[in-house]
Amino acid sequence: MMIRDGIYWYREKGPFDANTYLIKGDITILIDPGLRAYLKQRIRELENDEINRIDVIAVTHLHPDHYDAIVGMKEAYDAKVALHISQSRYRDMMMEEASRFFCMSFMHDFHVDMEFRDTLRLGSNRELRILHTPGHSPESICIYSPVERFLISGDLVFERGIGRTDLPFGNEAELRDSIHRISMLNTELLLPGHGNIISGNAAIRRNYEFIKRFL
Repeated sequence: MMIRDGIYWYREKGPFDANTYLIKGDITILIDPGLRAYLKQRIRELENDEINRIDVIAVTHLHPDHYDAIVGMKEAYDAKVALHISQSRYRDMMMEEASRFFCMSFMHDFHVDMEFRDTLRLGSNRELRILHTPGHSPESICIYSPVERFLISGDLVFERGIGRTDLPFGNEAELRDSIHRISMLNTELLLPGHGNIISGNAAIRRNYEFIKRFL
C-alpha cells in the first residue's frame, strides 16, 4: 500500500512477522522482508502495487521476524542484499542466538552483496541517513530521510511502545539513549517494525512523550 509518493507499507501478517517498507527511487529498496511463511503473500501485495523491481534489500536488525524472507525475496527480484557495518559485525552471533531463543528454525545464512555506513543513496532523487540505534539489539539501525522527514524505526519505538530488551544482547540503557537521539529528529512519518504507522509531527512528539514516561 502506498502511503506517500514512492513510500509503501506492507503490514505484518501474523506472529513473528514484521512490517515491510519499500522506498521507490532510481534505486528501489525493500526494508525488512519479514517472515518466510508470508513471502508469497508479500510478493502478491507488491505485484498489486505494480512493484516489479527491487534493487536492494536491507534490514533494521537481525531478528528473524525481520530477515527470514530475505533469500526468497532476493531470488524473486534478483536484488542485492545490503547490511550495515554493525550488522555484519554481529551477524553470526545474532542469527545463532535468535534461533536458540525462539526455538524455531529460521533462515541461518544468506549472501551479503554490499555494506553501508552512514548513508544510502537511492539514485539522484533520494538519500537516506542511517542511524546506529542499539538497545533492542546491538546492531539495530533506524533509517531517516531529512528531506521527506520519515523514519523507519525498526523495533526501537512503536505506537505507544518500545522495543524489548530481554532478548539476547538487549540493553536497556542503550535503548533509552537511542530513543532520546531519534526523538530529536524532525519527523513527519514514523514507520515502526510492528503495529501502526504514526503520521504528523505533533502525533509523533506525543508518542515520544508517552513512551519516555516509562523509560
